[in-house]
Amino acid sequence: MSNQFNDKQRTTLIIGAIGIVVVCMCVILTAWAGQSVWNSLRERQGMTTSQGGWDSTTAEVTVAVSPGMASTLAKLAEQFNAQARKTPDGSPMLVRTISVVPEKMVEQSLANPPFQAIAPDSSLWLNQLDQRWVAQYSAGEGESLIPIGNRRFGDPVRYAASPVVIAAWESVARGLGWPERNIGWKDIQQKATADPTFKWNHPSTGHASGLLATLAEFYAGAGLTRGLTEEAATAQTTLDYVRAVEATVRFYGEGEDVIVQRLAAEGRNFLDAFVAQEQVVIAWNQTQPGERLVAIYPAEGTLWADHPLALLELGMPGETPITDNQRRTYQAFVDYLTSAEVQQQLLSVGYRPVDLDVRLDGTGSPFSGDAVDRRQPQTTLQIPAANVVEVVQNVWWYTKRPTNIYLVVDTSGSMDENDKIGLTRVALRSFVDQIRGARDQVGLITFATNVHVERPLQALDEAGRTALYTAIERLSASGNTALIDGVWEAYSRLLVEGNAEAINAIVVMTDGQENSSRQSLSALQRRIQQEQGKQIVIFTIAFGKDADEKFMRSMAEMGGGQYRRATETDIEDLYKIISTYF
Repeated sequence: MSNQFNDKQRTTLIIGAIGIVVVCMCVILTAWAGQSVWNSLRERQGMTTSQGGWDSTTAEVTVAVSPGMASTLAKLAEQFNAQARKTPDGSPMLVRTISVVPEKMVEQSLANPPFQAIAPDSSLWLNQLDQRWVAQYSAGEGESLIPIGNRRFGDPVRYAASPVVIAAWESVARGLGWPERNIGWKDIQQKATADPTFKWNHPSTGHASGLLATLAEFYAGAGLTRGLTEEAATAQTTLDYVRAVEATVRFYGEGEDVIVQRLAAEGRNFLDAFVAQEQVVIAWNQTQPGERLVAIYPAEGTLWADHPLALLELGMPGETPITDNQRRTYQAFVDYLTSAEVQQQLLSVGYRPVDLDVRLDGTGSPFSGDAVDRRQPQTTLQIPAANVVEVVQNVWWYTKRPTNIYLVVDTSGSMDENDKIGLTRVALRSFVDQIRGARDQVGLITFATNVHVERPLQALDEAGRTALYTAIERLSASGNTALIDGVWEAYSRLLVEGNAEAINAIVVMTDGQENSSRQSLSALQRRIQQEQGKQIVIFTIAFGKDADEKFMRSMAEMGGGQYRRATETDIEDLYKIISTYF
C-alpha cells in the first residue's frame, strides 16, 4: 500500500515537474516571440539599430527647437555652456540646439532622432507626438506594444509664453479701428473682401501660429471659447465661417520668422497684416526703423504659444538610451531657463515669462508701450483634445483658400547629370503629396528646347493625382533650356484657367541658364505689369551651382514670389516647404 502510494506520488511529481518546464518554456517562447514581433514592427517602421549613438557617460544634450525660438534658445544654451558645469563623474554638461520645424520634429522624434530633447513652440506638438507614439505601436483593439508607463517624453516644462495675435502696421490697424475697438477675424475678412489690395497671411497649419490661428477661427465659427468638439468643428455653420475668412488669405507658408525676413527685405508693401506670436511685434519694433507693428488680439479669443521643453525617453529597441548624465544636464538647463535672471532675459526680447514674479510693467519692459497690451488677451481659448486638433487640421484642407498651381520643370540635357531628373521626380511627387485640398488643382509643364504641357490644370482627386504621378514618372532629360517660354506658357494658361477665388501660382525650377526661348525676360516683366490684377505668384528654384541666380531671383521678384536655391540633397525638402504656401 505504501509502495503503491509512493509510486503514485512519484508519478504526480514527475508530471508536475514536466508541467512546470512546459509553462516556463511557453513563457520564454512568448517573450521571445513578443520581442520578435516588436523588432519586426520597428523594422517595418524603418527603425533599425541606431548608427553610432553616444557614449554611456555623455552629458551632452541636443535640443530640437522651433525656428522662431531657435536663435534665442541658442544664445541661452551658449550662456549655460559658458558656466562649465560638470556632472558628479566630471563629464562636462553641454547643450546644443538645432532648428527643426515642428512637424518634422514630431516625425523624427518617433524613431532614432538626432536629438535628445525637443522645444516646439506649442504643446500642441507634444500632444500630437503622444498620440502618434501610441497609435504607431498599437497592436489593435486597444492593445499596445509599448511597455506600460513608457511615454515618448517626460513631463514638459514651459519656460516662455506668447499669445498668437494679428500683427499689423499701425496705420492699417488704425484704419480697422484700433485701439478704440476690439477687432476680430470677421473684421479682417470684411476688410480683405472690400479692399482687394489688402494683403494678410497666416502660416500653414504645419506651424504653431498657423495652427493656433486656425483653431481660433474654428472656435469663432462655432461660437465657443472652450471645449471645441469634432461635431462643433465640422458643423456646416462653422465650416462656412472659416471658409469665408480663409478665402481672403493672400497666401499661407512658413512660420513668422520667414515672414519677418521678407518684411525686412521687401518693405512695407509686402503684407498689411499677418498672424504671429506677440513676441514678433516687440522684436520688430526693437530692431527695425520706420512704421511700427502693433498687436491685434482677436476679439473672439486666441490661444498661446506656450514653449515647452521636454526630454525624449529614448532607449526603445534599436535606440541608444538617454544617459543619467544627459538627464542631469537636461534638468540643469531647465533650472537655468526658469531662473529669474533668464526669465528677465526672455522678457527683454518680448516673451512673457513663466515666472510670475517677473513683472511685465517693470522698468525697461518692452510691454510698457502701446504696440502690445500686457492686459490682453481678454479671452484665452482652450486647446482642444488631440483628436479634435487632428480633425481641424484635416478639415482645414476643405476650408482653406484653393490653389491653382503650374509646376514648370527643366528637362534639358543637363538635368541628366548626377541623376538630377530622378531627384526632381521624387521632389515633384513629394510636392503633390503635400497638396491635399479637394478644390486644389495642379498642372505640369516641362521645358527643354521646346515647351510641353504634360498635364493641364486638374483637381487632385484620385484619377487626377494618378495621372499627374504618371506624367512625373515619365520625365526624361534632353535638349536646351527654354526657361522663359515655359513660364510664359504657364502664365498664359493661368490667365484663362485661374480665378480670383484661388491662389494662382507658378513654381519653376531650372539647373541651367536660359538659351532657347523666343520670349525675353523683359517681355515677361511687361506682361506681368499689365496683368497686375490677376495676382499670379511665381516661385523660382535654382537647382545646383550652374543655375543663374540673378535671373531666377529677378523672375521671382517680378512675380511677387520667392527665390530659393536647391542642392541634390535638399531639393525634395525645398519642394515640400514651397508646398506649404498653398
